[in-house]
Amino acid sequence: MSNSFEKYQKRRLRSSYFSVIISIALVLFLVGLFGLVILKTTKIANHFREQVAITLFLKDNVSKEILEKYQDEVAKQAFVKSIKFVSKATAAANYSKDIGEDFIAFLGTNPLKDALEISINGVFVTPEKMTKITTDFEKSPLVSEVIYDKPLIELLTKNIKQVSFWMLLFSGLFTIIAVVLINSSIRLSIYSKRFTIKTMQMVGATKSFIRRPFIWKSIQLGFVGALLAIGGVMGLVFYLDTVIPSFDLLNDRMDLGILAGGIVLLSILITWLSTYFATRHFLNLRTEELYY
Repeated sequence: MSNSFEKYQKRRLRSSYFSVIISIALVLFLVGLFGLVILKTTKIANHFREQVAITLFLKDNVSKEILEKYQDEVAKQAFVKSIKFVSKATAAANYSKDIGEDFIAFLGTNPLKDALEISINGVFVTPEKMTKITTDFEKSPLVSEVIYDKPLIELLTKNIKQVSFWMLLFSGLFTIIAVVLINSSIRLSIYSKRFTIKTMQMVGATKSFIRRPFIWKSIQLGFVGALLAIGGVMGLVFYLDTVIPSFDLLNDRMDLGILAGGIVLLSILITWLSTYFATRHFLNLRTEELYY
């Protein structure tokens, strides 16, 4: 009879530990997703910013040597990600293909100009920086006109700021929710052992002696939950890297390491604090209050 009861108690204990681990893992997985988004916000924003380009239309009769020298000078600028020369003949061929007819035959001449198409590094794609960059280009004696999509950049900058603000807000809110949920799971686990805690206290065990094994066990459960959460996040990162390779998520090992370390530290901190306060609560209760 006693063996059956002990087996039953062990099954209950394992079930309790399992539920705590799963609860912690699920919550930390969602926290990890928000953390991943926050760490990658700049990279993702730069990815969209770098779709914007500046086109420099060059003046006529610029020699090949001078043009190549100017192109090399522009390519060395910090804000330039890539640069491409498009001759007016190539531009005319592309335009004729787009409209479906040879407009040069109709006009008798090619009105287009040689151009440099410049892809800008994402950190420089803001209204203020782009205005300065285009102003500097306009001062060049080789450039006749500078074109870029100014309204798009203003809209992109505004939307990125809004998204970043809401992501930070939701991340803070979700972290609080995570703390509450994990704390609830830990408290329920400790609640099931409240009579054991009180019995140890009644036979003379100190509060720190009673609290220590509970804290250590909770930290172990939190660590296992954190490992499961990290595994889930990394699995998602591998999937996203195959679906959206342009984000290059796997190469940012520093960010992924910070994220994994943050998940582990968060799990340890929350489980330690939750267990500490839960055990203190039951240690301070009178015996008759344990039944409520």
